[in-house]
Amino acid sequence: MNPLRKAIVGGALVASTLAGGAIGAALVNGSASAATTATTAAASDGASSTAARPTPDPTKATHVANNITETLLTGSDADKAKAAALAAVPGGTIQRVETDAEGDAYEAHMLDASGNPVTVKMDSSFKVTRTDTGGPGGGHGRP
Repeated sequence: MNPLRKAIVGGALVASTLAGGAIGAALVNGSASAATTATTAAASDGASSTAARPTPDPTKATHVANNITETLLTGSDADKAKAAALAAVPGGTIQRVETDAEGDAYEAHMLDASGNPVTVKMDSSFKVTRTDTGGPGGGHGRP
């Protein structure tokens, strides 16, 4: 093979390698940019992201059970529920009082004097029917 031909073939190989590398780098960079843009868009739309979620405020949290949405109590109903709950759990701290979707009329979510979660269940006359200790879904009833 003559030297000129070797130089041309060698140059073509180097050029194609560089071009392939440039194309590959552009594709990788484009993918990274697209992923970053998608993540940013999802975060700005309120969709799930890897950022830490804020802790829910226990004074405002409610849930739905048995197709019933619990609602926060206000006014004299709230006062009556708080009084009954504090009498049932002396030294406790009220987090919220609300209607109950699981069979009783009302409930008070509290922390006992040691800081443990307690739920006090009441009938429609604000008479305590039971006290559940433990967190949501894991309470153990006490009469």
